[in-house]
Parts: sequence; structure tokens; C-alpha cells
Amino acid sequence: MALENVSNTAAGKLSVESSVNAMTGMESFHNKSHFWGRLTLLLVIIASISLPMYLSFVVGAHPGWGPILGGLLGYAAFIGVLWFIEPITYFPVLGVAGTYIAFLSGNIANLCLPSSSAAQKAVGAEPGTEKAEIAGVLGISLASLTNTVVILATVLGGAYVITLVPESIQGSFQFVLPAIFGAVLGQFAFRTPTYGGIALVIGLLVFFSPVPSLLKILTTVALTIALIYYFEKRKDDRQRVNQ
Repeated sequence: MALENVSNTAAGKLSVESSVNAMTGMESFHNKSHFWGRLTLLLVIIASISLPMYLSFVVGAHPGWGPILGGLLGYAAFIGVLWFIEPITYFPVLGVAGTYIAFLSGNIANLCLPSSSAAQKAVGAEPGTEKAEIAGVLGISLASLTNTVVILATVLGGAYVITLVPESIQGSFQFVLPAIFGAVLGQFAFRTPTYGGIALVIGLLVFFSPVPSLLKILTTVALTIALIYYFEKRKDDRQRVNQ
């Protein structure tokens, strides 16, 4: 009995020490993640604005604050809400380090989250646990590294391929951006084509209207959201009346 009690006591002490070491290790891991994550994001921000600042104030190619503000407002009008929602909703799956890596490399929804989830399932880790966080970070890191290598090879190879393309075909590249916007419209309007048509009509009306260019995208987005919200509210009211 005495030996059994001693054995149980020793096992308990080892378990406590193991838990303490694990907590200390994760705390150290999180601290280093915050340090390197903030540092790398800061460096990327500086690198991102360095070229525009150089072109604007050194070379003298500043486009004016109107187009810059218009682009910012137009972009923020339909994507700005995600600046607040994504960090909150993605954090439970990505973890501390995974969040830094994901928001640094991008492609969160279609690359980082699936990679994190697949890595966690591969090791049998329950979401929200320390094991899941470590597995997720490894999955995101490898996916981001692979993505970067592939993109780099594509960019370098693509630049060479473009030089081989006839000039008549290169002239069609100016339609790439409208084609992307059209594809995005088709993607989101597939389930509700009526609303897609409404957005398209509103966009055309605003485009040919005397609304200042600075506010055209913002106006289009605001009107589309307001009109669709009105239709949805009327639909809900009719359903409640029928019930």
C-alpha cells in the first residue's frame, strides 16, 4: 500500500509538472508568435506603401487624393466589414500563430482554413486544443510556402510567356479586370439571379449618372444593399402574413 501510494503521488507530480511545462511552452510560443507576427506584418505594411510613396512624392507621379480616396471608399464599401469579421471568426480555427501567417499570406478561406482543418484531422486533434493549434500552424505554413513558390514560378514564367504572345492578343488584357468583376458577379448571383440583375442595372445607371466618380462604387453598393434588403423584408412580411 505504501509503495502504491508513493507511486500514485509520483505519477501525480509528474502529471502536474507535465501540465505546467506544456502551459509554459504554449505561453512562450504565443509570445514569440506575437513578436514575429507583429514584426513581419509591420515590415509588409512598410514594403507595401514604400513604392507608392516613392512614386508619389519622389518621382512626382502622385495621382491626386481624389482617386485614392475614391478607390479606398469603393473598396471598403463592399469589403470593409470583413476587416472586422474575419479576424474574429477565423481565430478559433487558425490560432495565434496561424492568424498571423494567414493574414500575411492571404487566401485564408480557400487555402489557410482548409489546410489547418486537414492538418488537425490528420493528427486527430480536437478543434480549440493546443494540439490542434500546433497542427494547424504547420498545415498553414506548408500551404503558404507551397503557394508562394508556385506563384513566384508562375509570375516569372508568365512574364516570359507574355513576351511570346502576339500584340493583337495582348490588347485583350485590358479586359481582364472587367472579366474578373463579371465572374465575381456571376458567382454571387448564381443562386439569386434576380438580385444579380438588380445590381447590374443599378451599376449601369450609376455609371452613366452625374454621380461623382469618387462616390460611384459606394453609391452602387449602398443602393443595391438597400434595395435587396427592402425586397427581403417584404418577402419575410408576406411569409408571416401567410402563416
